[in-house]
Amino acid sequence: MAQNYDVVILGGGTGGYVAAIRAAQLGLKTAIVERERLGGTCLHKGCIPSKALLRSAEVYRMANKTASEFGVDIAGVTLQFDKVQARKQAIVEQLSQGVNTLMKKGKIDVYEGTGRILGPSIFSPMPGTISVEMLNGAENEMLVPTNVVIATGSKPRGMAGLPVDGQYVMNSDHALQMEQLPTSLLIVGGGVIGIEWASMLCDFGVSVTVIEYGSSILPAEDADVVKEVTKQLENRGVRIVTNAKLDVNSYKTENDNVYISAKVDDKEEHFEAEKLLLCVGREANIHGIGLENTEIEIANGFIQVSDSYQTKESHMYAIGDVIGGLQLAHVASHEGLSAIEHIATGKIAPLDPLMVPKCVYSFPEVASIGLTESAAREQGFALKIGKFPFKAIGKALVNGDSDGFVKMIADEETNDILGIHMVGPHVTDLIGEASLAKLLDATPWEISHAIHPHPSLNEVLVESALAVDKRAIHF
Repeated sequence: MAQNYDVVILGGGTGGYVAAIRAAQLGLKTAIVERERLGGTCLHKGCIPSKALLRSAEVYRMANKTASEFGVDIAGVTLQFDKVQARKQAIVEQLSQGVNTLMKKGKIDVYEGTGRILGPSIFSPMPGTISVEMLNGAENEMLVPTNVVIATGSKPRGMAGLPVDGQYVMNSDHALQMEQLPTSLLIVGGGVIGIEWASMLCDFGVSVTVIEYGSSILPAEDADVVKEVTKQLENRGVRIVTNAKLDVNSYKTENDNVYISAKVDDKEEHFEAEKLLLCVGREANIHGIGLENTEIEIANGFIQVSDSYQTKESHMYAIGDVIGGLQLAHVASHEGLSAIEHIATGKIAPLDPLMVPKCVYSFPEVASIGLTESAAREQGFALKIGKFPFKAIGKALVNGDSDGFVKMIADEETNDILGIHMVGPHVTDLIGEASLAKLLDATPWEISHAIHPHPSLNEVLVESALAVDKRAIHF
């Protein structure tokens, strides 16, 4: 028997379950179809487990290398990686239970299985009926929604010629499940995921080499920030190779190691390590969900949507990684909320990428919002720039982590903030204030006149705002 719903959401990741909660709050009868576990990539294969491992790496680094600077001598520090993994999994399970509880609280029906969009049928004259192949082997469920939200997410992208087997060549899914650490690792790709893994594994004592095709790591970040991250990683022993064109035909395994060559600045270079981690982006999960039964348009591997997140089938929406753009959990959540608001009220709230905070949870941490200096200049802005180091912030010195800076970019004509770029201690937390400043269209003057507590790390925002007009106090 077919079940009727106001909204059926394909995919129970961050974007999907947040959309479901909002739909339920608005009184819409809602269902989620999820083939694995609620929480999706972010909770089970991305944000949460990787940050749990990064936190363990941070504690190990501090105990092993910096505790003595605080007058705390620790003898015989050892890493028990099985306990690191157990802690990670316990956090994931706790949050997973929380998501399940939220579904029950919202009276949201959850179908555990693979959903496929059907074309016009006896259930509906329009495409959109969802056939759910249940994981428990029960008979397929038929869901007949008024609206569909596609939130099927993404998966790690492969590279032709490199066999991802989980043993010698891994993607991030495999790396999260490692039972023991390799002695050495090649990371192909110097984007956010690659740099987070490089930082983490370096702290765990792994010999790490990052091989990046482009001219620098973290290509979306401000050049000054990239320079600082590169310096700090290399000072900790990470080797970073840029302008490297990988020769996948040279890949081989021998004596339990991987071997591969690359042309680096027109010179051939050979690389060897125990394992290789492929971090070359993510691709949308668009196959096997019945898109061919609809008029939904695909371009460059992603579903095309309007400002209201509607596809070419106006009663079908798509959000999150499956539509490309900024593939971030908080972006997927925002898009999910916006799609549901349009379904319920008709209001359109398109996402402005320049209002989205971006974070890299490496050591050092990186966070940014708005335009980089080079992008702002390319758009023709005349700039005022304030830059202030953490070395001049008392709380950073107290904490024993004072490398890095905050860089604030403003329009010289209007004094509007164009971008804020941070590298250093806890900047992934500090970026929240910068995000609010962008939302409220604040000027550097307004940030500098908001009273901040002393001593605190967020004093760096006051000083960088003052520095825009060359009025910094403590530097």
